[in-house]
Amino acid sequence: MESVLSSILIFGGTGYIGRYMVMASIKMGHPTYVYSRPMTPQTDPSKTELLKGFKSRGVHIVQGDLDEDEKLVSVIQQVDVVISTLAYPQVLDQLKIIDAIKVAGTIKRFLPSDFGVEEDRVTALPPFQELLDKKKIIRRAIEAAGIPYTFVSANCFGAYFVNYLLHPHDHSNDTITVYGSGLAKAVLNYEEDIALYTIKVANDPTACNRIVIFRPPGNVISQLELITLWEKKTGRSFKIVHVSEEELVKRSDTLPSPQNIPVGILHAVFVKGVLMNFEIGKEDIEVSKLYHDIKYHTIDQLLDIFLVTPPSPASAAFE
Repeated sequence: MESVLSSILIFGGTGYIGRYMVMASIKMGHPTYVYSRPMTPQTDPSKTELLKGFKSRGVHIVQGDLDEDEKLVSVIQQVDVVISTLAYPQVLDQLKIIDAIKVAGTIKRFLPSDFGVEEDRVTALPPFQELLDKKKIIRRAIEAAGIPYTFVSANCFGAYFVNYLLHPHDHSNDTITVYGSGLAKAVLNYEEDIALYTIKVANDPTACNRIVIFRPPGNVISQLELITLWEKKTGRSFKIVHVSEEELVKRSDTLPSPQNIPVGILHAVFVKGVLMNFEIGKEDIEVSKLYHDIKYHTIDQLLDIFLVTPPSPASAAFE
């Protein structure tokens, strides 16, 4: 007898990482729902087309606001798993999702919108730390409510940061900015892999009430190593301009919010190396060691993708 695949509801499914989650859920055969803001004449046409594409693939589109309590509870009662990929401005809005999950009382797993650094084990400059503290509030609320969860620390979105650090679309620019010494190790994971692993852990009983960390050995790399690898693949030589730690701290202190948040992220990840400065605990899960059926893209392979069909640059939503 074949097991029935769990149904998955995704909040933020039209956002940057959210659309990868939707496609991964479809690819793995799960009945997939997307909760999206109501369409208006002002809705970005690209979002409209994205939702049409989802619908053509069998995705159930539910239009609504997070303030619509009854609608939230109703759609949550139709699914087994809830995944939130809401962006920074809506982090605390996840408390409304938690309340709806408590009322529904049927959810087998909730994955909140983490997908970055392991916020319970790192510290950062104040602008970024404030974001991490908000994410901690969500984690503690989930635990207090007794909701089955998986907390996902996916580290850096690989394509996003390759675009940000290397500017591969700009063939006329031979200068690359390096933050700090360029020696700190980071972890750059391809977004498609992050999504596939996330859908996998969302349905894995061994990942229930645990922290999942994405630290595949082929994706641990420093800025200088990344640049060297890119130079070998492109046959180009780049001039490196360093931005010191002191300069980043100054920018963090002087730039207005939310412009100072990305500075805090750059400082934490590429100067302090917070992604690699703690050991993965016995109760944690490192996905590449657990799911051998998913062959992740190494950073070397991701750069090969950029040589042929480079993913488009994107901007993080901080406001």
